[in-house]
Amino acid sequence: MRSTSFWLEEMMGEQTGQSLRVFVIEDDRDALTGTLRMLRLLGHWAAGVSSAEAALDRFFEGAFDVLLVDMNLPGLSGLDVARRLSAREHLPVIFASGAMPPADGTEGALWLSKPYTIEQLRAALASCRDVPRS
Repeated sequence: MRSTSFWLEEMMGEQTGQSLRVFVIEDDRDALTGTLRMLRLLGHWAAGVSSAEAALDRFFEGAFDVLLVDMNLPGLSGLDVARRLSAREHLPVIFASGAMPPADGTEGALWLSKPYTIEQLRAALASCRDVPRS
């Protein structure tokens, strides 16, 4: 059986390409902390906020490569905040939720079902590298 430290070294060793700058919007504090840790373990730079309103205030054009958004935020939904931020700068979007993806509104975005693993997060981010930015 492999040790956890060996597994993490192997995961980090599999990284190819450059690290990404990921903006995480997640209202569950434990999920936000866990996601930020996973992103850093994968070698990415990450910043996070706990509400859509904070995201709108703290988003700076050119500062991020990917948006990782909880779909079910209180107040403004994850879909709404992603639309508003994408209107300011086109970025790949990864939605995360314990619910099924909606029938419409998430075209072109990736979907992570909660709870997701570090492997699933790594795969989603790898897919974002191929998305052209405008």
